Amino acid sequence: MDSGWLQMLSMAFALFLLMDPIGNVPIFVSVLKDIDPARQRKIIMRELIIALIIIILFNFIGDALLGFLNVTMPTILISGGIILFLIALKMIFPGRRDPDVELPQDKEPFIVPLATPLVAGPAVLAAVMLYSGQHENDTFITLGAIVIAWAASTLILLSSALWKKLLGWRGLVACERLMGLILTLIAVQMFLEGAEMFLKNSALR
Repeated sequence: MDSGWLQMLSMAFALFLLMDPIGNVPIFVSVLKDIDPARQRKIIMRELIIALIIIILFNFIGDALLGFLNVTMPTILISGGIILFLIALKMIFPGRRDPDVELPQDKEPFIVPLATPLVAGPAVLAAVMLYSGQHENDTFITLGAIVIAWAASTLILLSSALWKKLLGWRGLVACERLMGLILTLIAVQMFLEGAEMFLKNSALR
């Protein structure tokens, strides 16, 4: 497998962790609990497609925005590592998360809160912008990573009721913490690569 595919899979895994589908299962179940199961699947699919459109949009504007701000690659890597690390800490040490999200009676969710911020949240959008800056000459890598991460999240969230029955609340929390631990490793690696690049550039001046 060449380096391009490895980069894509690595990026897709990081985005999957940031989308946090396992952690979002209880919220999806609660938000849609009063809706017919057949209608639930249609709503979840619609919201996930909206989320995908939002993420891809940020992928394309991210590079232009970073260029406009004149942000360098070491800055992208270091700041990305810090952002991912903070998010990972919240996944490992979560505060109280109330799954009973209130919706107006007889209303179904639209865009908020399922599409955004639960799937296409600030963390995912920030990461996509950072990745688009890293791979500005190869859009295929970032787009492929987005689609892979989104597809995996979609499979989990479409079967959210099943996951809740199989794992229970404690099992879902345990899975989320495990994903947070893995995300911590990715964050530290990204930070170290940025720091190394910064030191090399500084030595050449």
